[in-house]
Amino acid sequence: MTAALCLARAGIPVTVLERESELPRQARLHLPPATLDLLDDLGVASRLVAAGRVVERVQWRDRSGIVLAEMGMNRLDGLTKHPFRIHADQARLTPLLLSALSVYPDVDVRFGTHVDGVAEGGTGIRVRVGHTWTRARYLIAADGAHSTVRGSLGLPFPRSACPAQALRVFTDAPLDRLLPSLAPLTYVRDVQQSCTLLGLPDHWRIIFKIPCDTHEPLSAPNLSLLVRRALPGAGEPIRITGADRFGLSRGVLTSYRCGRVLFVGDAAHLTSTVGGLNMNAGIHDAAEAGQVLAAVLHGSARPAALEAWAWRRRSVLLHRVIPRGETARRECANATAPGSPPPWPGCGPSPATPTPPRAYLAQASLLDTPGDLNHEPASAYRTEEVTPDVANPVGRRAPGHS
Repeated sequence: MTAALCLARAGIPVTVLERESELPRQARLHLPPATLDLLDDLGVASRLVAAGRVVERVQWRDRSGIVLAEMGMNRLDGLTKHPFRIHADQARLTPLLLSALSVYPDVDVRFGTHVDGVAEGGTGIRVRVGHTWTRARYLIAADGAHSTVRGSLGLPFPRSACPAQALRVFTDAPLDRLLPSLAPLTYVRDVQQSCTLLGLPDHWRIIFKIPCDTHEPLSAPNLSLLVRRALPGAGEPIRITGADRFGLSRGVLTSYRCGRVLFVGDAAHLTSTVGGLNMNAGIHDAAEAGQVLAAVLHGSARPAALEAWAWRRRSVLLHRVIPRGETARRECANATAPGSPPPWPGCGPSPATPTPPRAYLAQASLLDTPGDLNHEPASAYRTEEVTPDVANPVGRRAPGHS
């Protein structure tokens, strides 16, 4: 819907095919400043901010409750219109996007419509729903990690599984009262069991990484023991209202473009990063895809601009999103014993190049990734101004690309 809204605002007729009968209600949405800036340009950020929890501090603690480090998001003043993060459910954002789409007469959102296949069709793309084929000039595939579109085109998507899985515990306990001065985004570091604490408007989430072979990880006794060990300073039992788990893996398409099909989000990349970076990168993929495609359809950019978009977004993921997500994961899991690394890269004496807090927060907020709606206008995608090397932020030519 983000891609559709970008296209609709540019006057491009668009059809959204959603296989579910209603808006999905996944319980995850952690939006950094760069994504909030993007959504602000689309006219939906203010209502999302009002519905979510504003995160103005990021904190690192050990299990005993000692605050190892803390950063105020206000360090980002001047770099963004939103020097904070928002924690909210996805169900808060999708209705806002749908409502924004509803004002455009050339937008058709079809629920309960499962795409069963796609095929190249010369000057367009053919899409099969049941026994009916329809035609479009281009297709943006945002159909998830098990993408039907990707499979129909026979595109390989090698995935490597992580030996651990994520366990997410939900509680309505007031953790910020039980753990004084707790920030809404807190990383608890411990050599045996680190975790991440996320405060939402009406509950908290505690996210652990556990071995895949853990026995009965969702049983009440196991959950209670895990939470009690991770947060011994709470002082009273923490009521658990729910829990779920999901596997962690990585897969990245060789190219986000296949002819007239553009892949965004989990259909293009699946990574196990801290802080929702993969999901936010997908939102940026979609917004920029809509912007570039609109320029191509209006004739202000040539089709080669889509290739530049595909390689640029893939480079952002490989060389910025994945490395910093893995760094955050390692830092969160490090022990707090004397001599252990600092809570965030470069915050203390280190032989590595130090990362000042403002730069660290900018990176964690995706404010340093090129190509978002705020910092790179559509004119930048005109073919005469873009080459594959220029579009690649790390200055490397993609394999097999000429």
